[in-house]
Amino acid sequence: MTLFSKIINGQLPCYKIAESQQFIAFLDVFPLREGHVLVVPKIEVDKIFDLPDSYLQEMLVFAKPIAKAIEKTFPCARCGVEVIGLEVPHAHMHLIPINTANDLNFAQPGKIKATDQELQQVQEKLLANL
Repeated sequence: MTLFSKIINGQLPCYKIAESQQFIAFLDVFPLREGHVLVVPKIEVDKIFDLPDSYLQEMLVFAKPIAKAIEKTFPCARCGVEVIGLEVPHAHMHLIPINTANDLNFAQPGKIKATDQELQQVQEKLLANL
């Protein structure tokens, strides 16, 4: 069982932003930038392109209002989308407020070490704009 499956099953806590029957979105606890959200399908599949076609189609539709809330909540040029999937073997995508392409660079040093209080504040801001 992956870390994300444990979050989906309620075995681990998260800072939930949205949920449907197929997906859950929550804050990345090691964000690249404030407002970094993970969108995760509730079925445990390692690679994103191994998801059923219906999930691939609906994943972006599910993410759209979250991306709009990120753009409304945090000063940025746009909400960037990134799919890497190397750290957790469970398909997912990252929604990140960005101003430059380098803002999506996961190899850069300096991921934010957010406190629980800071993550809760980000969650509240995003939920207010969702």
